[in-house]
Amino acid sequence: GIAHAPRRTTSHENWVIFKGGPVKAVILVGGEGTRLRPLTIHTPKPMIPLVNIPLLEYTLHHLKEYGIREIILSTCYFPQVFESYFGDGSRLGLEITYVAEERPLGTCGAVKNVEKYLDGTFIVLNGDVLSSLNLEDMISFHRTRGAVGTIYLTPVEDPTAYGLVLVDEKGRVESFLEKPSWDQVTTSLINGGTYILELEVLDLVPPGQNYSFERGLFPALLERDRPLFGYPSLAYWMEIGTPEKYLQAHWDILDGKFEPGFLGIKGGCSPHLGEGTFVDPSAHILGTVVIENGCHIGADVTIAGPAVLGSGCSVGERTTVEGSVILDSCTIGRACRIKDSILSKGVSLQDEVHVLDNSVIGDNCLIEKDNQLKRAVRVFPGTYLKEGSIKF
Repeated sequence: GIAHAPRRTTSHENWVIFKGGPVKAVILVGGEGTRLRPLTIHTPKPMIPLVNIPLLEYTLHHLKEYGIREIILSTCYFPQVFESYFGDGSRLGLEITYVAEERPLGTCGAVKNVEKYLDGTFIVLNGDVLSSLNLEDMISFHRTRGAVGTIYLTPVEDPTAYGLVLVDEKGRVESFLEKPSWDQVTTSLINGGTYILELEVLDLVPPGQNYSFERGLFPALLERDRPLFGYPSLAYWMEIGTPEKYLQAHWDILDGKFEPGFLGIKGGCSPHLGEGTFVDPSAHILGTVVIENGCHIGADVTIAGPAVLGSGCSVGERTTVEGSVILDSCTIGRACRIKDSILSKGVSLQDEVHVLDNSVIGDNCLIEKDNQLKRAVRVFPGTYLKEGSIKF
């Protein structure tokens, strides 16, 4: 059956993990996040803000909840961004080691590259996945079955877009099926991007080469009849690979479908206003809205949730913001309309600008008045649009 994942309490020591020895975590954060551009032009995907906190920080807090405090970050794209923000991890009660790839090594090659920091059972996580997976239960599942590898399996509505993992009645992996047609679909379970592994499996991985789990290591384990298992779970799971998924992850947090305890925001509740934020008495803040510190919301503004504004934003009078994410230090003029879209850091919109339909505006863009950006348009960082340049 599929394991449900009730929210874990931290009132007792996680004996399951430590009974078999400490577990270290390797988080893969080296990708360029091309499908999320322009958000990722200057920012690694795991560092883009999710409700104003880097996506990766959610994973780190999740690991800490389960007593996993030794973290290895495998970086490649803008590696310095991670260390400058997290440092040695002590702020979060963690120990973080950084290992930068000189060139992309693939998902499994990246783990081989950090092998010298591993000394037993370890967990591998993708840095672009948000999940409430019960790690205690998954590690117990792995150890009681004597597995050398266990793959987190999550059900999806459209399995044809992913690789299916076929398991027997005991959960042992029998085969993999990459992006099947509907007539080939016999399960909705896909690889969720979290693995529990024993150190010995890395003996099968060639050093210094681009090598993947899905096409390399896991098939090699099956060929050798090594015990590889799948752990199915109905825990919350979201791969944040597109602007649409990025927005959806925000809404799932604001609606309470995913509730990270450290965030201090209760889904479905009244607006959250940061320190030093001014909201004009004539403004309307509707639904679940997060407005960070030092913002200024002008007269007759309507902000309809779910919506998130970062710190230091200014919203001019008679502007409407609905179902959108606005990152730090954005300036929005009068009578603008922003709906179902994303403004990255430092964007400046002059008066009567419309940004609609899953459009994304990159860092530090200046959009002069009377521009209409619709139909999922993407504007790259530093772009300057003169008055009336775009109207659909």
